[in-house]
Amino acid sequence: MLTPVKFDIHKEEFWLSPGKMIWYPANKTLIIADLHFGKTGHFRKSGIPVPQDIFKQDLHQLFAGIQFYKPERLLIVGDMFHSKANKELDLFFKWRNDLSHLHIHLIKGNHDILNDQYYTDTAIQVDPHLTAGRFSFIHDIAEITVDENDEQFYFSGHLHPGISLNGGSRQSLHFPCFYFTKKYAVLPAFSAFSGHCMIRPRKGENVFAIVNNSIVQIQ
Repeated sequence: MLTPVKFDIHKEEFWLSPGKMIWYPANKTLIIADLHFGKTGHFRKSGIPVPQDIFKQDLHQLFAGIQFYKPERLLIVGDMFHSKANKELDLFFKWRNDLSHLHIHLIKGNHDILNDQYYTDTAIQVDPHLTAGRFSFIHDIAEITVDENDEQFYFSGHLHPGISLNGGSRQSLHFPCFYFTKKYAVLPAFSAFSGHCMIRPRKGENVFAIVNNSIVQIQ
């Protein structure tokens, strides 16, 4: 498994994985965001020939993380699915049956528009947000006003954060990243079929880029 990097929040350990996931050992929880399952199938329905292998690779990477960390709970901070049901979700249903012991908790995102029955059939608990002790989980951090005096720390997704690294000759490279402010974190999109929103971190914030299957702290 790819080597994770430890990051402490409120004296709790969180491990950032190059597999675009966070391991929270105290709660035996694996945290991810923006899987967008079914997105490649959605594009193919529109006549855009996106390979299905991208979706299969995402499933394989998620399975590898679950096998390595052995979580009791998979917590998805929004956009587990991309749109309406398609053949890719049939593949997910089979995958889910193989991991029926795993509790899956979805913080509903703007793309999670499947019929409620699908979540029931796949044993996925769905909530608009979640608070557990001093940690809260919401899909889009912009939906709330973060009070600097609030003791809560928020985990979010939605943004698909990326960081731009500039080299010589006007060249730059873009990488997905974990983005931490003092009050909240934004996770990278788990889906390989996602663009990036380039962030501009401020002083005192932390950015961990995912570069060649490694975690690199940029700031």
